[in-house]
Amino acid sequence: MEYLALILFVLVCLVLMLGYPVAYALAGTALLFASVCALFGAFDMAYLHAMPSRLYGIMTNQTLLAVPLFVFMGMMLEKSKVAEHLLAAMSQVFGRFRGGLAISVILVGMLMAASTGIVGATVVTMGLLSLPSMLKRGYHPSFATGCICATGTLGQIIPPSIALVLLGDVLSNAYQQAQLNMGIFSPDSVSVGDLFVGAMIPGLLLVGLYLTYVLFSARLRPHWFEDAHEARNAMRVKPLLMALLPPLTLMLLVLGSILAGLATPTEAAGVGAMGAIVLALLAKQLSLQTLKDVMLGTTKVTSMVFLILIGASVFSLVFRGLGGETLIEDFFSALPGGVFGAMLLVMLVIFLLGFILDFIEITFVVVPIVGPVLLAMGIDPVWLGIMIAVNLQTSFLTPPFGFALFYLRGVAPASVRTADMYKGVIPFIGIQLMLLVMLAVWPALVTWLPDTLYG
Repeated sequence: MEYLALILFVLVCLVLMLGYPVAYALAGTALLFASVCALFGAFDMAYLHAMPSRLYGIMTNQTLLAVPLFVFMGMMLEKSKVAEHLLAAMSQVFGRFRGGLAISVILVGMLMAASTGIVGATVVTMGLLSLPSMLKRGYHPSFATGCICATGTLGQIIPPSIALVLLGDVLSNAYQQAQLNMGIFSPDSVSVGDLFVGAMIPGLLLVGLYLTYVLFSARLRPHWFEDAHEARNAMRVKPLLMALLPPLTLMLLVLGSILAGLATPTEAAGVGAMGAIVLALLAKQLSLQTLKDVMLGTTKVTSMVFLILIGASVFSLVFRGLGGETLIEDFFSALPGGVFGAMLLVMLVIFLLGFILDFIEITFVVVPIVGPVLLAMGIDPVWLGIMIAVNLQTSFLTPPFGFALFYLRGVAPASVRTADMYKGVIPFIGIQLMLLVMLAVWPALVTWLPDTLYG
């Protein structure tokens, strides 16, 4: 009967490629397939009796409450023009160096990622603010667009990241399922806070690799960059501090409270949402219409996430009822290379699925299927979560379906060719794959900080 689970997975992929909404494609295809199989005695409908408890668990999940709060925080910061002030101040500091504007874009993108955690908002904001300036100063279009797209995806790995919040919840369920499969009954789970802490060193390392690439490119291809003598104005310290203080304060409140153990990620998200309102108020960007727009946008994004989660829960129950979990476990056990072979295959599948699916669909569909099997093989759950997050980040850049490319294409001038954007992201994809290899060779890059802080 296990082969039916494979047919179901292929059918869902086909329905998604036809353009149907993800949530309806997952739930609808799974329910129809289960009904047909039940008519022939190939599926026990008792599996679907667990659906009400699953839905109740989603509704009462305190971890998932962080999603609308972080989304609200990111959208409110976008309205408060924090990125605009940051970019102007950073450009003044680094504009005196060749490639200085690109360095400024990466650093501002890092701070925005640590303040918002939303990839789309960061890419669009940085595209609107920095792309015209970069093109005007003589940057090659492919390098400028590649730099902006790659910088925007930092929100995928640098906490507080929406992707890490969702991954933390899914991996927690997968970890408990893996323990039950092994006959172990333990209250231990994977927390979002662990993923946040584990992502800090890889996130900073990725920023360092980006900056290194910019510096080497400026030296090897100076004609791709602006003339350094164009911006040698005296640096003013006060505007720089005024621009840096708001996002740094918010980062300290959100991440600092989590690292210090003073707040859970959900509580810290509430602090961040309130802090974003205060920053917008201080920047004189808060109005009733702004608040209405942010709340409406937050409701739309949150509804999309939770609807996909419900659809994925239906799919997961049917897939498990058809013996899909046993099929995956037997397949991984038969792979050459053991744990390494299984992990390599999962990373490759997630990378390829990133061409056609969003990180939310991959998180809710693929991770619950492979997660329990990989964790039962002894893989560290925090390391697995960060590896998946970096891999999903790569999918944002991969042509032709990279979502960061679509976001930037929507705000880029017509003079910038799509082919230039594709060429520009290739080196940054290579950098992200390099980071994946580094994390695979040295898992301590992920696990050292959580182990040090939490034992």
